[in-house]
Amino acid sequence: MKSLIDILERAQISKFHYILLILCCLIYALAAMNVMLIGTTLPSISIDWELDQITKGLLLSSGYVGMFIGALGFGAIADAFGRKKTLIMTVSILGIFTGLCSIAWDVPSMSLLRFLAGIGLGGVLPQPGVYISEYIPASKRGRFIGLVETSWVYGVLLSITFPFVLIPIFGWRLTFLVAFIPLILIPFIIVFMPESIRYLQSKGLKEQAIKSLKKYGFLIEPIGDITLRENKKYSFVESFTKLWSKEFRARTIMLWATWAVLVYTYHGIFIWLPSIYVEITQAKEIIGPLYWVLIITLFQIPGYYSATFLLDNLGRRTVLAIYLTIAGLGALLFSISYGLQAILISSAIVSFFNLGAWAALYTYTPELYPTSMRGTGAGSAASIGRLAGIAAPALTGYIWSVWGLSIAFVVFAAVHIINAIVVGAFKIETKGRILEEISS
Repeated sequence: MKSLIDILERAQISKFHYILLILCCLIYALAAMNVMLIGTTLPSISIDWELDQITKGLLLSSGYVGMFIGALGFGAIADAFGRKKTLIMTVSILGIFTGLCSIAWDVPSMSLLRFLAGIGLGGVLPQPGVYISEYIPASKRGRFIGLVETSWVYGVLLSITFPFVLIPIFGWRLTFLVAFIPLILIPFIIVFMPESIRYLQSKGLKEQAIKSLKKYGFLIEPIGDITLRENKKYSFVESFTKLWSKEFRARTIMLWATWAVLVYTYHGIFIWLPSIYVEITQAKEIIGPLYWVLIITLFQIPGYYSATFLLDNLGRRTVLAIYLTIAGLGALLFSISYGLQAILISSAIVSFFNLGAWAALYTYTPELYPTSMRGTGAGSAASIGRLAGIAAPALTGYIWSVWGLSIAFVVFAAVHIINAIVVGAFKIETKGRILEEISS
């Protein structure tokens, strides 16, 4: 007698899996574009509105307040109402409200629109990883989730390329219209992305799950009896409480700490990077510094891929600890660097290894919780990251203005390395293991 999970785990990688991978990559990439677009348009906005460093930091932080709410709320919604409905809602919100930033007339109006967009952005970012983790067999899961996370860098490159091309011609307002592009994905999500089989199982929807398995080619011969594995069901409150039970407490501490560190360091560094390079190069216009940001961002591509192809060999925990450590050393090197060449080299090290660490974390997070609370677990970890994201732009701007840019990077180095120690002390490895085995 087969179970639904047995069928999923024994399935050969097929056209269906690759279509799912492509759509999840596109969702994640275009969400990344919308997250980072404010960073590359900020120098032009700040000239128009005559903003100081602290005001710029507060403007950047407003979107992360929304991302905190979105990650926490939509994670629970995904567990209650399904992954597919959650994706459609969050993609709609992030596209509409980021695009509407084009009509903002001052800092408060821009902050409000970025807050609303942030709700969608925070809600959508954990979902592709959850989707992939619940469909891909254990032997290939790390590579597939890592590839989804890798698509972030292509979204960041779009967030640099569009302003690089469009701002000199049309200005920053019309540049924000590219943020509506993710809305194009909604019909494809509706048609090509089925609801998660594991989610359907957790809700006891056996017939709907079997129908979906047949439609997408998982069942091509007589199947006999199919059983539903028992899944514990939790309410919203029970799911959040369960995160801190004896069974999951260590996982939650490690994940929350790592999400906080990587969001703080990534957004504290890279959303400020255009402004940092303007300051370092004493540029009169944004185009020159954007060129260097583009070059440094390209280092994220091999960083992601190197980590992705190590995940199923070395394991999630080992890759994450190594990449965090080297990213921290890169940030420390930045803090003592003088001259553009040294700063670019240290920036490249941080870019490579910080983003490689993201590939490991993004894979690790949904694997550590059972299906009935996977959305809540991944969403809550991401929401803690968004709290760090709220602080990162404003705190970086404050430290930079009061103590200098070098001290800001000493802080980045310290939190990377401390977090590497925390991850190294964690005992659970998930490579090659079926999700239900990890959570049992």
